[in-house]
Amino acid sequence: MRKVELKNGEFYHIYNRGVDKREVFLDKFDYLRFFKSLKEFNRIEAIGSIYLQSFKKEFSLRNQVPKLVEIVAYCLNPNHYHLILKQVEKRGVEKFMHKVGVGYSNYFNNKYKRSGSLFQGTFKAINIDSDEYLLYLSAYVNKNKFIHGYKNKFDFSSLDEYIGKADYELCDKDIILKQFRSKKEYVQYLKINAKYLKNKKELARYLME
Repeated sequence: MRKVELKNGEFYHIYNRGVDKREVFLDKFDYLRFFKSLKEFNRIEAIGSIYLQSFKKEFSLRNQVPKLVEIVAYCLNPNHYHLILKQVEKRGVEKFMHKVGVGYSNYFNNKYKRSGSLFQGTFKAINIDSDEYLLYLSAYVNKNKFIHGYKNKFDFSSLDEYIGKADYELCDKDIILKQFRSKKEYVQYLKINAKYLKNKKELARYLME
């Protein structure tokens, strides 16, 4: 258990990366499997194996099922992930991330014939203590591929949901979008802040060199 208990109603920036900075998503199916974990493990009751449950026709996230967390935004990169979560059930973030982490690690180790830890210790959690910080992080997460300059063709993030191009709905977007007059205004906010974050990252790299 964590030394500091995460609180209900609070928002958190959750992130982790592969052990030894290794890649944890090697093909499209790996991204899809982690995405499915985010979708299906967000419930209080245990569901067991995603693989076995996938043969049941009724296996899908239902709105009436009590959730552990609200997923505000996410992005999956080759060797790490970022999530913005709101805890709605006691120890919800911890329980959710345990399910996701263990489930995906078992899948990955079985698929690639490896053993041992896949992620670098326990997930990191930073409290998001203001609306300004929440909006800033939403830009960082939704435009993370652009900010980091990843060239891979896969873009598994919540960006398409926010700009209305997704045919699915995983995220609770109201806390972000209600602070803008329109999606167009939020898209402009994303562009400005993502460009700033990318330039800041590149400048930091230049100064280190």
